[in-house]
Amino acid sequence: MPLWVIIGCYAAIALGTYFGGWRIVKTLGMRLTKLQPVGGFCAETGGGVTIVLLSMLGIPLSTTHTISGAIVGAGSVRRLSAVRWGIARNIVWGWVLTIPCSAIFGVLLEFMLRPILPHPK
Repeated sequence: MPLWVIIGCYAAIALGTYFGGWRIVKTLGMRLTKLQPVGGFCAETGGGVTIVLLSMLGIPLSTTHTISGAIVGAGSVRRLSAVRWGIARNIVWGWVLTIPCSAIFGVLLEFMLRPILPHPK
């Protein structure tokens, strides 16, 4: 793997976390539902167990999707109206749109960068 690819990936992940990570944490932790400490513990534990089990089975998963589902589950235990379903719907739309939008962005970058970056022979 060329060094520029590795550095570019590290930079993209770091910038994404720096500029958008706080919004995700704020939305999941404060806007989606209000969890009591026991609910937060259950959501984190349930999400962690799910991640470990599916990883052991070799099933790919998204940690963000997993913890979001666990938070919705823990929040809905009190009552279904405790979850702000409009925000949950927006999160799901974000998941659905992520793959095609990322694919389009990848294609555009490939066409823009192909003439100027070296390709292995």
